[in-house]
Amino acid sequence: MEAALLSGFIKTILPKLFSLVQEKYKLHKVLKGDIKFLEKELRMIAVTIDDQILLGREDHGALLSLSMEELRELAHQIEDCIDRFLYHVTREQQASLFRRTITSPKTLRSRQRLAAEVQLLRKIPEEAHQREKRYRVFAGLSSSRQAESSYCSSGSDPHTPKADLVGIDGPRDELVQQLTEEPEDLAKQLKVISIVGIHGSGKTVLAREVYESDVGRQFSLRAWISATGRGPREVLMEILRKFGRPVVDNSSVDQLTVDVREHLDKKRYFIVIDDMQTDQWSSIEAAFPEDNVVSSRVMVTTTIQSVANACSSSNGYVHRTKRLGDKDSEQLFVRKACPKKYLGYMQPESKEVLKKCDGQPLALVSMGQFLRKKGWPTGPNCEDVCRNLSHHLEQDETLERMRRVLLHSFSSLPGHGPKACLLYFGMFPCDHPIRRKRLMRRWLAEGFVETQPSSTENFNTLIDRNIIEPIGMCNNDQVKTCKTYGMMREFILLMSTSQDFITLFAGNKVEHKYVRRLSLHHNIATSGSCSSLDINLSLVRSLIVFGEAGKAILSFQKYQLLRVLDLEQCTDLEDEHLKDICNLLLLKYLSFGETVASIPKDIEKLKLLETLDLRRTKVKILPIEVLLLPCLLHLFGEFQLSDKVKITSEVQKFFLTEQSSLETLAGFVTDGCQGFPKIISHMKNLRKLKIWIERSEKNTNFTDLVNAIQKFIHDDKEESNDPRSLSLHFDACTENILSSLKAPSYLRSLKLKGKLLELPQFVISMRGLRELCLSSTKLTAGLLAALSVLKDLQHLKLIADELEDFIIEDKAFPGLLHLCFVLEGATLPTIEEGSLQKQEKLGKKLLRSIQIGQNYCCSTLLMKVKACLETVLLLQRQLRGKLWKLSPRQMEHYKRITFRY
Repeated sequence: MEAALLSGFIKTILPKLFSLVQEKYKLHKVLKGDIKFLEKELRMIAVTIDDQILLGREDHGALLSLSMEELRELAHQIEDCIDRFLYHVTREQQASLFRRTITSPKTLRSRQRLAAEVQLLRKIPEEAHQREKRYRVFAGLSSSRQAESSYCSSGSDPHTPKADLVGIDGPRDELVQQLTEEPEDLAKQLKVISIVGIHGSGKTVLAREVYESDVGRQFSLRAWISATGRGPREVLMEILRKFGRPVVDNSSVDQLTVDVREHLDKKRYFIVIDDMQTDQWSSIEAAFPEDNVVSSRVMVTTTIQSVANACSSSNGYVHRTKRLGDKDSEQLFVRKACPKKYLGYMQPESKEVLKKCDGQPLALVSMGQFLRKKGWPTGPNCEDVCRNLSHHLEQDETLERMRRVLLHSFSSLPGHGPKACLLYFGMFPCDHPIRRKRLMRRWLAEGFVETQPSSTENFNTLIDRNIIEPIGMCNNDQVKTCKTYGMMREFILLMSTSQDFITLFAGNKVEHKYVRRLSLHHNIATSGSCSSLDINLSLVRSLIVFGEAGKAILSFQKYQLLRVLDLEQCTDLEDEHLKDICNLLLLKYLSFGETVASIPKDIEKLKLLETLDLRRTKVKILPIEVLLLPCLLHLFGEFQLSDKVKITSEVQKFFLTEQSSLETLAGFVTDGCQGFPKIISHMKNLRKLKIWIERSEKNTNFTDLVNAIQKFIHDDKEESNDPRSLSLHFDACTENILSSLKAPSYLRSLKLKGKLLELPQFVISMRGLRELCLSSTKLTAGLLAALSVLKDLQHLKLIADELEDFIIEDKAFPGLLHLCFVLEGATLPTIEEGSLQKQEKLGKKLLRSIQIGQNYCCSTLLMKVKACLETVLLLQRQLRGKLWKLSPRQMEHYKRITFRY
């Protein structure tokens, strides 16, 4: 595992090393030769590590003459060398002509220093190679460890004792019902039932309970197949073996598919395929006849949501395992932790350990056994154990199975990118909601991924594999916030700290002198405790602070190589610190919190900055220098340009020559005066725009603003499909701006907040609008009826104090997938039969929700809201109002609509 992570890290620094030989750096020929030598050496090391991983070997040190620790240190030193040189080069480029003349000897020294460092780095692999040659005779004595694939097996154990089966009755009965239940139009057909959840959540045990149930035993042919570490061919061969059929070893997948299909034809079978980790279903699906007249069943367990969806896409059923409730969790934990002789003993507080286990059965069993060995309930308390849980997870044999399960989840991630992205979660405190977009922008700044699509792909991989879990959702059903669950977080901390990937403060001490990513959590690092820390802050690449940082940490003149600086929740940052922050020339991500009230003009030095987040600050006036940053992609806040700002020839040239890289501007406050409206017209890369429109006495002309918005939403003849998004906040005096906007127009997402009496014409004729959010004190029936013709609309959110009565007519909202109401009153639309066609067609596959916010409703009523017809009747009775008029067909459909509150 360590090898795979190191190999990926080496591959990320190779392009940076190669970039040094470019002509713009004007390096000496000998120095270029040394750099090319190191590049080839590192490339060979990475390839060798990858080859050894494929062969299942972990003793790479013997082959490469360098241990993993030595290789990691070499890679870190190379990265430090490159970044220090780039830092000095950037400083030189920003200096004036006079300063460059004065400091030219320093420029020469920086290249000489680079040459000396590269020479030293070159000697490390050369000396190791000579050392290996001298002691080659001993190489044969080194023994290989167990193959990683074997070590990292998932640890599934279907034969869990009955005593450990807690909270399983409901899920088992639900799945047993799926073995027999069959809609009339799908009777006698094959049904594929998928059980999906994280490792250790009880999927295999649940499948075994269903397999051994009375209903499960009624099938004439039954087989339990383990897919762990097997491909489609091996799975098919195992099915044939379980049914006593002869198997030819060199048979192809196609031939095996035919053999299995012929054997299962016209027979009623029940086959469980346990722990399917890749999309093997597409290769073996043809082996199971869909219409075999006898209602056969295939059950699949997997940790991957997309695999479950693929298996059960046609006449299937997907069951997501759930955490055990508090009562069941405590029952299972105490059962494993407490010897019978202590059952009458007053149980110590177990809240902390139950929180760490997070309702996962394997974690509860493992921690119970561990604490029992330690003498619980009379031994060490749960708080002390949880404080050092990462250490116990690494060292203790009782937690071996838990460790193997977590390691398997990590090792099965494809490539270095997702692994590095997962380890980065260790930078955040436990149970801290992490914003998805914020996280992905930081991955980009760190260099874990190279493009936004790659960042999105890695995040979706972690969600798909149930390694991280969503907390909040956006209007379009995309994940908004997420977190890691209990034991996985402990594993992440163990892996990331042991690999020097991140450093956390622990007991007012830092374990490593050389820190690359530093995270301070909630007043642990006070000014007094930090002042004596022996840390080389010049090597820190990423710093995030939650709470008080202290003077030593906030001495930004000590930093040189920072790429990510997150001070959103830093409570002791002051404006005076910003001057030194503006000298962090390699910064790519920067965010401030509520203690910052102004941004200095020196921010123009941060030429590499890609993200500036001022949403939590008190900054109201933005210096024009921010908009002139050539690499800036994302700018967040609520600010305006100063009235005194002068649009100089330099500023005009920057925008007229389309040098701005800005993609997100969310957002600015304007009264229509010159400033932002004039500038945004020249931001050709802009994709997300948020504007607060205010009317002022000195200006009533919004022509420039209307022209700028019109240019942003204009639909060109090429019919682009870029993800353009617009958010407009306006008051009662400026709503005429909307009526000035004309077709043709294109947006992917639109949010309008203000007094809306009717739907603007440009919205009705807009192409490609998928997401729409309207917020107004009152939404009229005419406005709502106009929405129903938007054929591309998929996600609609309506926020209002008052909603007029209106009817969603037949064939209205043909493409709508998600409908959300946030209302002060209890008035909801009447839905006629034939409307919301898309929702009915997609059925269970898609999330459909209607949200109600009713200030006068008591909490007990909201707790009773369920996605079923009985709840509709309950609401009608208790609210004494007519909420819905549904046809009999829609009553059945309504069971698939959920309330979120």
